Amino acid sequence: MRPILSIKNLSKTYATGLQALKKVDLDIRKGEIFALLGPNGAGKTTLIGIVCGIVTASEGSVTADGHDIVRDYRAARAKIGLVPQELTTDAFETVWATVRFSRGLFGKSPDPKHLEKVLKALSLWDKRNEKIMTLSGGMKRRVMIAKALSHEPQILFLDEPTAGVDVELRRDMWALVRELRDGGVTVILTTHYIEEAEEMADRIGVINKGELILVEDKQTLMAKLGKRRLTLSLTEPLAAIPPELAGWPLELRGDGAELEYAFDAHEQDNRIPKLLRTLEKLGIGFNDLATHQSSLEDIFVSLVARRA
Repeated sequence: MRPILSIKNLSKTYATGLQALKKVDLDIRKGEIFALLGPNGAGKTTLIGIVCGIVTASEGSVTADGHDIVRDYRAARAKIGLVPQELTTDAFETVWATVRFSRGLFGKSPDPKHLEKVLKALSLWDKRNEKIMTLSGGMKRRVMIAKALSHEPQILFLDEPTAGVDVELRRDMWALVRELRDGGVTVILTTHYIEEAEEMADRIGVINKGELILVEDKQTLMAKLGKRRLTLSLTEPLAAIPPELAGWPLELRGDGAELEYAFDAHEQDNRIPKLLRTLEKLGIGFNDLATHQSSLEDIFVSLVARRA
């Protein structure tokens, strides 16, 4: 099946000499939620800007549902909706006028029923006749999402959509994202809330210093890179790990009061029983133990640190 968004050999070097993107190749499947993660300055917003026609690429190509974003700009852009980080809209217009105008920009015929559906889904219907300048920050963010959905895009970019918004909006928005995905809309999001990506995304991409260093199905990534940690709360703190325990990847934490063992959850022989027997022989007691599964955030930090 042809990807709905195809990015080939995409690079961007600014006039200052900053190389924001370095030969990025990425195919996005129709109807998936794709999370693009990376530290500040990694190239996420530049990549989105190029796809959405805001930034000009130095090299490479992008097609949206088969339409080249340069040669067939209008058709490509009509397929794409963008919710940017910044709140940019006419403060003196009403909510209804704003989303109606946004739909018209893409040559779409008026469809009050569609706009009503979008506004109701975002809890904006009761605010439709109010001027945007009178709305709270969270409501303004909802208007930005409504604008992006007004022309019924097949590809929706959410650039840090929940940064600084309330819990209620975050919950409503993710419910809407799932509904859009179920309806066949492809969603690409960047977020600093990695737990959101872990909960929502079908696939994960990690970008760092302009390079796409990993693209993987979320479950495969978690299984491949995820580790478990066994933490033992010691009855007596240790000043150092005894040489008899040199065969295990152990760390002392909490001023020597905790002993941590990292292991692969998928290995049949995780050596935990042998470790506990060895501790007993050495007279090292513990009064509690707990295991922790690596989260997507742990994996992300580890990947970025390797490329630092």
